[in-house]
Amino acid sequence: MRLRALLDTDALGLKLLGGEDELDRSVRGVMTTDLRDPSRYLSGGELVLSGLAWRRDAADSEPFVRILVQAGVAALAAGEAELGSVPEDLVVACARHRLPLFAVHESVAFATITEHVVRQVSGERAGDLAAVVDRHRRMMTSGPAGGGPDVVLDLLGSDLDLRAWVLSPTGRPVAGPKDAGPALPAEVCGKLAAEHLAATRAGRRAPHRVPLGGTTYSLFPVRGSGHPQATGAAGRAPQAAGPGRDVRETVLSDWLLVVEADAGDWAEERLDLLYGVTQLIAVERDRRDAARTVRRRLAQEVLELVQTGAAPAEIAARLRVAAPVLLPGLGAAPHWQVVVARVEWEDDEAETGQVAQTLLEEILVDPLATGPEHSDRIAVAHTGGEAVALVPLPAVSTEHDGSEAGVIADALLESVREPLSAGLDGDGRVTLGVSAAVHSAEGLRGALEEARHARRVAAARVGRVCAAGHQELASHVLLLPFVPDDVRRAFTARLLDPLRDYDRRHRAELIPTLEAFLDSDGSWTRCATRLHLHVNTLRYRVGRIEQLTGRDLSRLEDKLDFFLALRMS
Repeated sequence: MRLRALLDTDALGLKLLGGEDELDRSVRGVMTTDLRDPSRYLSGGELVLSGLAWRRDAADSEPFVRILVQAGVAALAAGEAELGSVPEDLVVACARHRLPLFAVHESVAFATITEHVVRQVSGERAGDLAAVVDRHRRMMTSGPAGGGPDVVLDLLGSDLDLRAWVLSPTGRPVAGPKDAGPALPAEVCGKLAAEHLAATRAGRRAPHRVPLGGTTYSLFPVRGSGHPQATGAAGRAPQAAGPGRDVRETVLSDWLLVVEADAGDWAEERLDLLYGVTQLIAVERDRRDAARTVRRRLAQEVLELVQTGAAPAEIAARLRVAAPVLLPGLGAAPHWQVVVARVEWEDDEAETGQVAQTLLEEILVDPLATGPEHSDRIAVAHTGGEAVALVPLPAVSTEHDGSEAGVIADALLESVREPLSAGLDGDGRVTLGVSAAVHSAEGLRGALEEARHARRVAAARVGRVCAAGHQELASHVLLLPFVPDDVRRAFTARLLDPLRDYDRRHRAELIPTLEAFLDSDGSWTRCATRLHLHVNTLRYRVGRIEQLTGRDLSRLEDKLDFFLALRMS
């Protein structure tokens, strides 16, 4: 806003004492101070309000005005409440340095002037930013010249002093402002994503306000332009799903805009501006989805060839086409892993194939990867309600335990379990299975079956988000989930209930002792050291276990029964 506009506002009670030729200066902020040197708190363009408590005598006016001018302030407004009138030496100093000077009537509070300036400046900034956002939207719609969502987030920071980030549904940072201080910690991102998914599933109206660690964040959903919920009047996103569309079909794939501010008392104009920003970011989301079309088609073609029993030579030919697309510059054909995912809802009505496809593309992104998005190296198809990912490995090395490096089932879900569980909201499940790496097209069919079988093992477990890897298919872990519940209960009760009852009555800790003994491979010394017991005490406890159960822990068969009972309990 201009200084002239302040002078024309009667309610502010301002009287011009000097600087009539400078009234077209812009005011970008306001500051109240009685410090002799407030320069450290000035950034330029402010209207400085002062009660003149810094002035002891006439000699103080000149250095004070000089400091304000060097800081680039727009004008000085001096209050009349303390001295009755503005001292002449201050009027002279301001005139000498061409600094506009106002007198503030004693009946007008500085807070009134501050509120007016902040409201006017914020409104003008929002209008300017809205124009920039609209221009940027048109640029991004017609091509990549807009620069992506990072540019808009930078504008939010520079023009509205709002720090903002774009997160994926699993809490992975997609975009953020430059030079905005420390990035959001991964733990905070995960919690915000979880809150967003839970609020969306509950049908709560956005923006969702989340207090976390002393800071309040406002969460705005980012929905693709083709989404039936994409926009409403004035850019506002409707809350209810469109006709025939279930919110569960998009809740696990929509991005979110995180703003470090409490939007609860924002004006409608500012809220509409932020919803306009989400529409702009949605354009980038649609563009990234479109860029995945080729990779998805390659995966679909390979999957169909494998499932129809095509000749290995034909499958190998398609893999040779896929390799340079997924791993540009790779000289030789890579090894491949297969990952299978399924999203299931209890009523089995929502469409899940595409949801699983988009979610698997997100889960397989390496959160520590730099440079091009890691999902550019992943081809994901969907068929029959499940998603199948073809993951190329440029070089398969062998880890210390003898297993081959690559995608690890448990690691896939480690950072996304919390937000996904919130999005599933008690009536959905995500299960994944991961195959071993294969070296040729001949092994791809087996890898697909292995991944599907591993997913079934994961599905037999307890929990909303579960995964299993190929390593577990050659272990007792493969068998335990398929034991009927009544058999499991009877087997574990027969072996462990006598020990639990004894522990409850005598606080004897026989169950922990049994677990430690088996984990120590029956070594008395190692087990006693682990439990901080004398060996004789350990022998007494093991003897009590054998007496209560009628088993002999020196026999392999009895050790195995106890081991399985503990795993199934």
